[in-house]
Amino acid sequence: MKIYLVGGAVRDELLGLAVRERDWVVVGARPEELLAQGFKAVGKDFPVFLHPKTGEEYALARTERKTGPGYRGFDTMFSPDVTLEQDLERRDLTINAIARDEATGVLVDPFNGQRDLQERWLRHVSSAFVEDPVRVLRLARFAARFAPLGFKVAPETMELVREIAARGELDALVSERVWQETQRALEMPAPRQFFEVLREGNALSVIFPEVDALFGVPQPEQWHPEIDTGVHTMMVLDQASQLSDDPVVRFAALTHDLGKATTPTHELPRHIAHEERGVDIVIQLCDRLRIPNAYRELGVLVSRYHLHMHKIAELRPKTMLELLENLDAFRRPARFEQFLLACEADARGRKGLEQRDYPQPEYLRRAREVAVNATLSEQERAGLKGFEIAKRLHDKRKHALKLFKAQHATASSANETDDDDSTE
Repeated sequence: MKIYLVGGAVRDELLGLAVRERDWVVVGARPEELLAQGFKAVGKDFPVFLHPKTGEEYALARTERKTGPGYRGFDTMFSPDVTLEQDLERRDLTINAIARDEATGVLVDPFNGQRDLQERWLRHVSSAFVEDPVRVLRLARFAARFAPLGFKVAPETMELVREIAARGELDALVSERVWQETQRALEMPAPRQFFEVLREGNALSVIFPEVDALFGVPQPEQWHPEIDTGVHTMMVLDQASQLSDDPVVRFAALTHDLGKATTPTHELPRHIAHEERGVDIVIQLCDRLRIPNAYRELGVLVSRYHLHMHKIAELRPKTMLELLENLDAFRRPARFEQFLLACEADARGRKGLEQRDYPQPEYLRRAREVAVNATLSEQERAGLKGFEIAKRLHDKRKHALKLFKAQHATASSANETDDDDSTE
């Protein structure tokens, strides 16, 4: 019996990255031997064992072959005769198919994973890559993780992705797995690459047709120098990734303009009422992939109100208060901050405007604080019932915002006068 450290732990060690978890492969052993050593068996599909002290996973070496009607299942074989190379060959990428001998520390690398680590390639191990459409998602996720290190998808591997897409294999993906991989990609340093790889491999139109439909849709060059809505969306996702590591914020950035794909041709390049049209598309996307409510709720709010945010200083006090109430900004300040971040990403996700000044979030924060501080005294509440109290509080907040807006306008006017004086 021989034991090898495999997969991500070896890869990350060689890249000089922190190792988050370690997985092991056991060659030449039977389940009874591990159980006799105190290992605990877990898993139903194949024998995996937990180490009695470390709790780390040890799997018996195995082979896999796609079988069944439509090639939707896997025939997995476990045997003491399965070699380490056979086990490594079933893995997706060469950089994940490197092993380290537990006893000697010697690396076993039959598929040149070390070379691809050095040359920064994401390359498939074998032609069996096409047998599992989930590998397309994993490939895209690894691109999102390792793009900052210079990794790219090997051309021959991208060809296999296109082959999987052309064969209709992506239709077999389970919605929960699609979202699981997408959520993990949204947590990566460069989530844009996840969607870019899918698009290059002709997979985005199948997995995320709502996002794919944005590419080629024009926008007014005055506000969007990049013109293409799909390009803008990727730029917004980039900006969101720089502003926040919160995957919920990044998802809202990704989906904020989905309504633009449904703009009637005769209205282009304008997108009248795309915000509200986008709400239904966000909801449909979340329903299809069973996306958690936190993502759905913020995605809907950003789609519906991002233009309100961009012109916040122009809104009437009544409209500003309605916005704060619709955002539930008084009771959910954390989500309010998520909304501000996603809108800022939208404002900066434009060609040449990435560093633009965007004072709107601070303006709305101050407006919210003014409204929060507009409370009712005991004397003002006296004799009022629940609805009446809410109405009185609403009116007081609206009046406070009216004063805030007037003061802000006066201050802005004074600043403009100072600027004029200084230039004369």
